[in-house]
Amino acid sequence: MKRILLSAVMALSLSACTAIPKPLTTGALTSFADEKLAQVTSDQEPVAEAITLYQAMARALLYNLDFHVELYNEALANKQLATARLETLPNLVASAGYVGRNNDGGNASSSEFPDREKFQEDITLSWNILDLGLSKVRAEQAADEVLVAREKRRKIINRVIEDVRTAYWRAVSADRLVVGLRKLEGRAQRALKNSASLQRDGQTSPLTALTYQRELVEIQQRIQRLQKDLSLAKIQLAALMSIRPGDQFTLAQPARRATSTELQLSSEEMVYAALENRPEIRDIQYKLRINEKETKKALLELLPSANIFASANWDSDQYLYNTNWVGWGAKATWNLLNVFKYPAKKRLVKAKDETLEARALAVTMAIMTQVHVSRVRYGHSKKLFRTAAKHFKIQTGIVKQIRSSFAEGQASEQTLIREEMNTLASQVASDIAYADLQNSYANIYASMGIDPYADDLRADDSVDGLADALRQVWIERGDNSGSWRARRAAKAHVVTGSVKKAADPNSVDPIVAETHGWTALKAKSKYDSEIVHIENKPKTSFWKKLTSGGGRNSMLNRENEN
Repeated sequence: MKRILLSAVMALSLSACTAIPKPLTTGALTSFADEKLAQVTSDQEPVAEAITLYQAMARALLYNLDFHVELYNEALANKQLATARLETLPNLVASAGYVGRNNDGGNASSSEFPDREKFQEDITLSWNILDLGLSKVRAEQAADEVLVAREKRRKIINRVIEDVRTAYWRAVSADRLVVGLRKLEGRAQRALKNSASLQRDGQTSPLTALTYQRELVEIQQRIQRLQKDLSLAKIQLAALMSIRPGDQFTLAQPARRATSTELQLSSEEMVYAALENRPEIRDIQYKLRINEKETKKALLELLPSANIFASANWDSDQYLYNTNWVGWGAKATWNLLNVFKYPAKKRLVKAKDETLEARALAVTMAIMTQVHVSRVRYGHSKKLFRTAAKHFKIQTGIVKQIRSSFAEGQASEQTLIREEMNTLASQVASDIAYADLQNSYANIYASMGIDPYADDLRADDSVDGLADALRQVWIERGDNSGSWRARRAAKAHVVTGSVKKAADPNSVDPIVAETHGWTALKAKSKYDSEIVHIENKPKTSFWKKLTSGGGRNSMLNRENEN
């Protein structure tokens, strides 16, 4: 028996020592890659129309994978809290065992000896009073960790929405630039060749021809630099919406007006809102609460531990008077060394507290600075856009005059092409300035830490339903860009360069006008009247809604239910 047992132990020991690294096989890697590629864009609503600004935001909220990671982290923190709560329960342990010996036990004078081999079973209920107190404190800390995870999720979604807003407007600008370049690229190349041909034939002076070619090439370089800045915007937007790279989608063309983004709060109000809502400052407050509970834990560990237990027992030994019995008892223990450990633990807690307090002051100053910088940046971006729009309006007037002169034979085609290239460059510069204005506007709300979505957000919302809710929230904030006109454009599948002129020559379709360039048209149609109606809606609910705690929503609850 001993030899068999020894052999079994040696065999298990040897088998434990034979573990070797096993790298993943090519098949396993391929299978994993195929599986993740299939999952990364699964369970999404298909893109059936031109995407508006708020639909892009809605898709980011529903499908952005970075946001989903934070949702799962928060759900994980909730599961850890549930586990910590269970630690406060008593222990109920059932055990069964076999024991044996090679000779008889008992007294030498006894004629009867206990069984050499016997089975023992018991079930014991025990409750350590000290562990109960410590478990309760740990559960409270786990509850605060849930709130820390929630603030990290809020920080991510604020960044994602800010990035969506910037990428969307730059992608719209890139679309318009591509359409304009497609129309002018061939004509510009022909103009350069014609100018070089006239120079070779002596029909114009070399200086005049070279000067014209230089001007045209300089305009081309300017447009190409602008195109380089915008070329990645649509790819970045697709990534934010979790659309597979390479998949084609179109964007609606909202109006571009400096008055469409207005601030509703003063500088002082923004600072207070930021200090109440920014995830970074809330994170520190929750960590201060967690650290405060470390002091409670250290004090509890100073106390003696009292363990209460009761058990039901059975023993197969036939020589016992009672083979079944119930036992109970209590036991107190006290680790005296904890008394000497407490001062060191207290100093550690105090050091962490001082560090968090210092970080809170630093974050407070950083938040105040970011709020003021975002306001200044917004003001400059608004001025730059107005200047760029004014330049584009002037350039549009110039090219209109050149077209008239060309039609009357008073201007050359080369001059017309040069001015049309200048108009395209001016239009793109205006678009980029507006994209920067939108980015600075979104940055203001990100600096305040205000959630960019409504309180009733759910994971099973449709894209259109969530887009309508987001549009209403942002309109209450003062942003009317990308609302009714873009929605109408999306429903009609209106995309850059694909809009035909209105049938009635006396009417001006705002969608057509805005697709072909920035316009300062006033309300001339029912769509403009709708926008004016939206702009004049009362906004008294704005401050109460957005400073009430950062937009608590039920998306996480939905994740936990799943």
